[in-house]
Amino acid sequence: MNNKDFADWVSLDTTKPIWPHFYTVAPLVIIGTKEFDHYDLAPKHMAMPIGHGNYFGFVCTPKHATYHNIKREEEFAVSFPKADQLVYASLAASPRQCDTDEHKPIIESLPTQKANSIDAPLIQDSYLFLECRLDRIIDGFDEYSIITGCIVDAYVHKNAYRISDGDDEKMIAEMPMLAYLAYDRFAEVSDTKSFPYPRGFSMDFSDSKK
Repeated sequence: MNNKDFADWVSLDTTKPIWPHFYTVAPLVIIGTKEFDHYDLAPKHMAMPIGHGNYFGFVCTPKHATYHNIKREEEFAVSFPKADQLVYASLAASPRQCDTDEHKPIIESLPTQKANSIDAPLIQDSYLFLECRLDRIIDGFDEYSIITGCIVDAYVHKNAYRISDGDDEKMIAEMPMLAYLAYDRFAEVSDTKSFPYPRGFSMDFSDSKK
């Protein structure tokens, strides 16, 4: 490409983090862990399925208690909040209080329930719950790490459960999805369209949609 091909583009300094200079769309989940004699909740947006099997992962850092809780307990819970539960993710990000043994008092006021298969909290009325056993922690992305878990139990709200003859567009319109635009905006996704896959393309995952 010639330089003129980049006339409408801004060159980013890759000696520094580039991400604050534009928006990207990400999910917003709340990770629940056991922290000694109490529980912790922390919002994460760098989170996704790992492959098409039952694995889930997210980015964390050893600077956060979530990392050490999972390393110690070897399990974590994931809540996908509904669009109208955004405030719960915000409150879960509240700073710790040094005068209360560095735990987050605000978490005690959030509507939680205990996971079914592991000892960790979930946010009530989220549209999707994942309960994970630690698979591995991959360190070394500067000060960050990728934490991955094997999903041992999962629950989806009946109004968000996909069925083969269901109307996906209507389902999402009636239960909007929460999207996070890193680092300071969010959106409710309710108007969706089917993706125009080319002829012959297959997304056939065994038992993925019944």
